[in-house]
Amino acid sequence: MIKKLRRKIIFFPIILGALLFAGIGCKGLSVEQQEAIKPITLNYWTIYNDVEQLRAFAAEYKLLRSYVTVNIRQVRYEEFDSLFANALADDVAPDIVSMSPRWLSKYQTRLDPMPASVTVANVRVEGQLQPKTIVTPETNGLPTKNYLERAYVGTVAADIIREDKVYGLPLALDTLAMYYNVDLLDKAGVALPPKSWDEFSATLKKTTLYDRSGVIIQSGAALGAGENIDNAYDIISLLMLQNGVEMARGSRVSFADALDERTPNHPALQAMQFYTDFARPTKDVYSWNESMGKALDEFARGKSVFYFGFAFDAPRLRARGPQIKYAIEPVPQLNSAAPVNAANYWVEAVVGKSAHKEEAWDFIRFITLPENVKKYVAKTGQPSPLRDQLVEQENDTKVSAFALQALTAKNWYQGKDIDATVAAFNNLFRNYLQPLGERENELRRNVSLIQTAARVIQQTF
Repeated sequence: MIKKLRRKIIFFPIILGALLFAGIGCKGLSVEQQEAIKPITLNYWTIYNDVEQLRAFAAEYKLLRSYVTVNIRQVRYEEFDSLFANALADDVAPDIVSMSPRWLSKYQTRLDPMPASVTVANVRVEGQLQPKTIVTPETNGLPTKNYLERAYVGTVAADIIREDKVYGLPLALDTLAMYYNVDLLDKAGVALPPKSWDEFSATLKKTTLYDRSGVIIQSGAALGAGENIDNAYDIISLLMLQNGVEMARGSRVSFADALDERTPNHPALQAMQFYTDFARPTKDVYSWNESMGKALDEFARGKSVFYFGFAFDAPRLRARGPQIKYAIEPVPQLNSAAPVNAANYWVEAVVGKSAHKEEAWDFIRFITLPENVKKYVAKTGQPSPLRDQLVEQENDTKVSAFALQALTAKNWYQGKDIDATVAAFNNLFRNYLQPLGERENELRRNVSLIQTAARVIQQTF
């Protein structure tokens, strides 16, 4: 009888916690207090984030705010735009969305700038035999712009601070790295992966194999084209940035500045020539063409030696090519004394139409606490956006290649249509590879193609 009584006493607070927000246990609370802990649901749309980990965070948060339920929905990339537009029009928009920094200009007017602090209800129950609900306001500060610039890697503040306002916080930060097939590199007699682009070109000559008719049967790397190369936009951006090209200056696209027929050594021309040579049969680095399969698929099949991808590509690669023994290294550099890398990541933002902005920002504050960022990147295998956590990750072989590049990673695009920009570069690659007309001047044509791409992209700013 005594054991049964003790068991009832132990479980009583648990039962009370479950029933509290169904209306039981709220006696004695003021109308204002009852309103503060009225059950709410935050709808959270994400695309590539790890939903399992986000749901674990939501469960932990509910232990702190019992009245808040976070529903997480994974949306396909190609569907997000139409779904979000319709949801906004119908006033059923989510409260929180994952947002690429490359999307921020497009959606900025639809998002809520991050406040300096939020005030939410803190609830606790005191007593067992005569429980009493205590509701008090709790004010939590959010990261300041100074903190963002000091604690996060450089590209974060540059990407998410617009017109002196902050539009989201990241859980991770990804960088473009070089995957390589260990067995194929060994078979080619290459002991170490390349560190520079000169070494890379030399390695490609050893690893690309052709049949008697000149058809590629083993590609050194997927480079030179656009449509069938994952991350082609990021690769050409990287090459141009490494070659000293200023891709954009404020709201003006600038990679074609000072480019004309009198500048055959223009850095943008050099980067384009270097990239497209990998898809030209007449070049000794020829290793790819537009008729081949998707770059990631070819690498997963063991038909390509190198693949340029992000940490988020690793799970896809393991699923498609579990038999492939691969390793990952930082991308080659043009100048190792002044490295430049490419960033691609997501931030968590609050939608302007949310009816629960305080709770939404508080949830983002919670999941982006340093200890939770550490959990998230450990689960996903991505670099941390926080400087002090990168030190530890640089010694982790699974993520070190990406983490080593985080401090020098950049994301130049701040226009309103990244998909149109990617398409403009793909068109540029395709046209660059076309044979010259009978009376066509190659330099004049190539200058015109780059200038046209710049004008098209300018229209998205």
